[in-house]
Amino acid sequence: MLSDLLNRRNFVASAVAGFSMTALPLPALALTEAGARTLVNNVVSDINKVIASGKSESAMLRDFEKIFVRYADVPIMARYALGADARSASQAQLRNFTKAFQGYISRKYGRRFREFIGGEVTVRSARKIKAGYEIKSLVKLQGSAPFDVTFLVSDKSGKDKFYNMFIEGVNLLLTERTEIGAMLDRRKGDLNKLISDLSKAG
Repeated sequence: MLSDLLNRRNFVASAVAGFSMTALPLPALALTEAGARTLVNNVVSDINKVIASGKSESAMLRDFEKIFVRYADVPIMARYALGADARSASQAQLRNFTKAFQGYISRKYGRRFREFIGGEVTVRSARKIKAGYEIKSLVKLQGSAPFDVTFLVSDKSGKDKFYNMFIEGVNLLLTERTEIGAMLDRRKGDLNKLISDLSKAG
């Protein structure tokens, strides 16, 4: 499981979909390789600033959520994580789920960002894909072997955003889709109950 991998590597990325974007209608891209690289570098830089701030955990988690919202295509990620149930959800439910999802992701992974202190992320390559760019990076942490993290970046939302990450080939958002689907099943498909519980989970 992804959680096991992250535990082993002592690294968690904020979230921020390794799902195939070929099923989604895509506009002509204005995104450039330089823009995609800059986005990933900015994500890492902002996370490091929060870690070094000396703030309380609760304050840091709020800052991590702001970073997630700023750099990730949260609505696309939330809809994918919800799966087929997103099609039958009302606009209000989708809006509430998206808000709950962004908080859940920020708390779940943000609590472990302290392990990133002293680490280094180096952007190694960029490759054009149908939905934008694939940015491959190498993560080096103290006391741990280097490992790969890949960001998928698009401007589908109108701004340059990342819409998924792969950690050593493990699809972050697909894993979350599986977990959230199981949470919804345990609530007998009650989306409102899931939204309520997700807003406190992580």
